[in-house]
Amino acid sequence: MKDAKQTLVAALIASAFIPHAFAQQDLAPKPATQATIRANQAVAQSMTMDDKTDNEEAARGLIATMPDPVVKDANGKVVWDANRFTSFMKGNAPATVNPSLWRQEKLNNASGLFKVTDGIYQIRGLDLANMTLVEGKTGWIVIDPIFTAEMAKATLAFAMQKLGSSKPVVAVIYTHSHIDHFGGVRGVVDEADVKAGKVKIIGPEGFMDNAIAENVLAGNAMSRRATYQFGVGLPTNDRQQVGGGLGKAVSFGTAGLIPPTDLVTRSGQEMTVDGVRIVFQMAQNSEAPSEMMFYFPDKKALCTSEVLTKTMHNIYTIRGAKVRDALSWSKYINATIDLYPDAEVVFASHHWPTFGKDNIRKFMVNQRDAYRFIHDQALNLANKGLTMEEIGDAKFFPKGLAADSSTHGYYGSLSHNLRGVYNYYLGYYDGNPATLNRLPPTDLSKRYIAAMGGEKKALEVARKAFDDGDYRWTVEVTNRIVFANPENAAAKSLEADAFEQLGYQAEAGTWRDAYLVGARELRQGVIKPPVSTQGPDVVRGMDNELLFDFIALRLNHEKTDGMKANVQVEFTDLKETWALELSNSVLNNTKGRILKNPDVKLTLTRPAFLAMLLQGKKLPDLVKAEMVAVEGDPQVFASVFANVETFDPFFNIVTP
Repeated sequence: MKDAKQTLVAALIASAFIPHAFAQQDLAPKPATQATIRANQAVAQSMTMDDKTDNEEAARGLIATMPDPVVKDANGKVVWDANRFTSFMKGNAPATVNPSLWRQEKLNNASGLFKVTDGIYQIRGLDLANMTLVEGKTGWIVIDPIFTAEMAKATLAFAMQKLGSSKPVVAVIYTHSHIDHFGGVRGVVDEADVKAGKVKIIGPEGFMDNAIAENVLAGNAMSRRATYQFGVGLPTNDRQQVGGGLGKAVSFGTAGLIPPTDLVTRSGQEMTVDGVRIVFQMAQNSEAPSEMMFYFPDKKALCTSEVLTKTMHNIYTIRGAKVRDALSWSKYINATIDLYPDAEVVFASHHWPTFGKDNIRKFMVNQRDAYRFIHDQALNLANKGLTMEEIGDAKFFPKGLAADSSTHGYYGSLSHNLRGVYNYYLGYYDGNPATLNRLPPTDLSKRYIAAMGGEKKALEVARKAFDDGDYRWTVEVTNRIVFANPENAAAKSLEADAFEQLGYQAEAGTWRDAYLVGARELRQGVIKPPVSTQGPDVVRGMDNELLFDFIALRLNHEKTDGMKANVQVEFTDLKETWALELSNSVLNNTKGRILKNPDVKLTLTRPAFLAMLLQGKKLPDLVKAEMVAVEGDPQVFASVFANVETFDPFFNIVTP
């Protein structure tokens, strides 16, 4: 039982994705081919974005850069090193980077403390997201304390020193429920001060449920896939990682969570926080399930959270998540245009601000139109009978949007967002019975390769495609060979080479990262990162239903087939009673259900239950300590936990 609990704890703690630092390794990346050189030259010649405006706004208000851009944790481990990007990103784009992405990442390199407007400052370029500081009467309001406690603490101290301030943090605002916007909270406030009422934590309605739940039930799969999306482990150079499009990269410290003390529940809701007036606009189910924007009327400054940023965002995110509502997203922005016509500066949780009413309106209109176009175009084509993959290959994008860098696909992409809208409405099935029950990838690949005349002939086809610069077809064929025979080194090498060229050509930082991580793993195998530094806040933040649901989905259903168990759990501190009923290989949980004759009943507090999960405490020891009372057969409880599985966090992706 102890092993089962310990493995469950590890899974729970790792449930929300935290990227890990790898030792830099020589991945022996190849140079750009002539086909890639031509493709990237064509992008450079067709670019119509206004560099001058973005460059000016990205640099505007710079107060200071961090004198030492290397931040370490208490053990001396490097949490952040800004030099890893700025040291090589100079001049024009090299042949191995899409010129549009290169331009975006040079803008993202602008880092340090910036003045947005009187009383509002931002720390930018020192994590994936921004941290914003608003000066109140007695202290500071922190908006989005970035990804990790170490970076939040270091950058806040840097900002206070440069601003000559000794005021405390009196409030934290979480704009939405993604971890890069709340994970560093313990670096800026002490939870004891929050509990004592000295510090407010403000978030949108549903924040805790969504901050915890989104990455838990499918967390292991999301975490593995996120290593591809964020390029975890890639060295930083012109043939590998250059940035994430949405920001530079994630820091490698410790993430935590302190629950909100105050919730925003409706548009138009107003608060005065330490003398600062704030008007809120809800944006639920736009970029995040729980999200809001807000306006500072006395400063004429609007925070657009992650609803409007300097990139086309994700309707579907390739790490895997619920598809977002593109139509509602566009309508939130449309409402924002009318709600705040007096805004003179717009700042967000990523990238740099937009200044001036005319620029702001153009920015908002184009952002609105981008999400509306993606929505309407996908359904227009779907209603004409095009499949999801055909829609994803559509090339048309309105000229006005193509000329605006803020609607380019540096993080999302037109291709996977169009497919995301199709999936949102119609699901994965394209309506053709031929695809209704396809063979699984390995079996299908073996048959394909056999039909092509064997691996040797298939490889000849793939090599010719590579020589012709047809890298998508190269990948299609070599992927079939690898899944038919994962020991075929030549196929893996050629597929890696093709992935690399596709990465070099990608405008989206996420696509580039995914291609290049795929190439690395084909060449070297799955590289396993160090243990996550995610703290226990995620587990503590899970309500009992989610906690029991998470345990249930981890059951080995084959081993529990035919087993029956009825467990009553009573939490004395919460005054909650739960029935756990194992039947037909599923563990149902029901709050408030009283079992007539349970096999075992546990009476305990939630901290005692978490002690078993988080600290590996043994049930008999807790009983001896009078922390748990047991009636009936405790082995029944043990038998359930003995069949809780541990998922492999490093499962194969590019090989079977």
